[in-house]
Parts: sequence; structure tokens; C-alpha cells
Amino acid sequence: MEKKLVVKMIKNCFKQYYEDDSMPISEKDLEELSKKVLQANETAPDEDLYEAVNDVVYEYLIG
Repeated sequence: MEKKLVVKMIKNCFKQYYEDDSMPISEKDLEELSKKVLQANETAPDEDLYEAVNDVVYEYLIG
């Protein structure tokens, strides 16, 4: 899985919750989220990547 794709998907997912290009996430947190998405994709390869990204971003926002 391409890490750049996951990072782009995470950024796009944040656009659902925040207007403009304001990203309430640091580069360090973005790195952690991308690792979580990639791990989730490895443990459950049948799960849609889009769902994994949304789940991880949602957990980050409510946590």
C-alpha cells in the first residue's frame, strides 16, 4: 500500500469536517494516523481502505 495515497486520503477526509485548507493535525499525528490505517489494512485486507481511513480519522477527532 502506498503511504502517499493514505496520507492524501486522510487529508481529504479531514476536509469533510473542516472548511478551507485548515488542517487541525500536526505532521506527527498525520504520520501516526497513516500508520494506523496501514495496520488496519494489513489485519483486515477485505475491509475497504476508504472505510479504514474514515474510522481512523473519526477516532482521532472524538478521542
